[in-house]
Amino acid sequence: MQAHQLVALALALAALALLLLAGLVLARVAAVRRSERTLRHALDERAMQTAALAAAAAARGADGAQGASKAALRHVQPKGFKGLLERFAHTGIRWLDTPFGRQVVAEEDRRLLEQCGFVDTRTRGLFLVARLVGALVLPAVMGTLARGYLDGSRYVVLVVIAIVVGFMLPKIVLKRRASKRRLGVVDELPLLVDLLRLLQGVGLSLDQSLQVMVNDFRTMLPVLSSELEIAQRQFATGRTREQSLNRLASSYDNEDLRAVVRLLVQVDRHGGAVQEPLKQFGDRLRESRRAMLRERIGRLAVKMTGVMIITLLPALMIVTAGPGVLAVQHSLVAMHR
Repeated sequence: MQAHQLVALALALAALALLLLAGLVLARVAAVRRSERTLRHALDERAMQTAALAAAAAARGADGAQGASKAALRHVQPKGFKGLLERFAHTGIRWLDTPFGRQVVAEEDRRLLEQCGFVDTRTRGLFLVARLVGALVLPAVMGTLARGYLDGSRYVVLVVIAIVVGFMLPKIVLKRRASKRRLGVVDELPLLVDLLRLLQGVGLSLDQSLQVMVNDFRTMLPVLSSELEIAQRQFATGRTREQSLNRLASSYDNEDLRAVVRLLVQVDRHGGAVQEPLKQFGDRLRESRRAMLRERIGRLAVKMTGVMIITLLPALMIVTAGPGVLAVQHSLVAMHR
């Protein structure tokens, strides 16, 4: 065997070894992600069952422990439309970890669900089923309605468009809701900082401050209070403060919100006085909002200039130049006579 053949064989064996190592690494990463999803699903299920038991116990009192467990069981396994919805959700959950499910509910879709406040696997399963149902039902309805009016290639094009629209419609709805919630986070963040500074100033702990904001200021902080409620529920089910707040810091792509979350984590871990840092942070947020409002006003003035040119300038020209034009016209008519 010649030298160049030996070199080629060695390179081929090295490439095969690299491919085997890459396959092992990918298999390890997939196993870690699968275990993380399984743990997250188990924690979400435990939180839902705990909340159901607590609600049933509060409604029936201390003497109705057996009735509370039955109510919780009925909550977990409802009947009718809710039961059908739960079956759809469990079907979607079983499909989530498959290659088909990862294509239908991609990472971008999971991020949108988190921004909308849907963090459990049940809502992901419902989203998967909603996309599939939309891709099947809408083409059937559109095809039935257009069967007598279109035929041939136009009918096929209509069905294909209906499939695409039905598949993308749940994502479009999610994007609109997520956009509104991102704007709500920007608007509510200064108030959150001020309330947190006030509650910390009167001697409440971090957990008590967050619980007060969740319970008593839900109307003032509709988005952030729901997010803090999710974080508190995850913290109560066994996650650390950093893990429960990490989703809030990473979901909305807001640097100010990340800074607040880092501050909360540091306070929970190390303690200390945070009134002055929160005051400075709140002042900086208000200054940034003033700058943003000035920018919006400047853009609005430019836009209104175009509107005034289109609408007011013709009327102004008619009022100012109209009598002169009429007088010249009358003079020309008189000269021709």
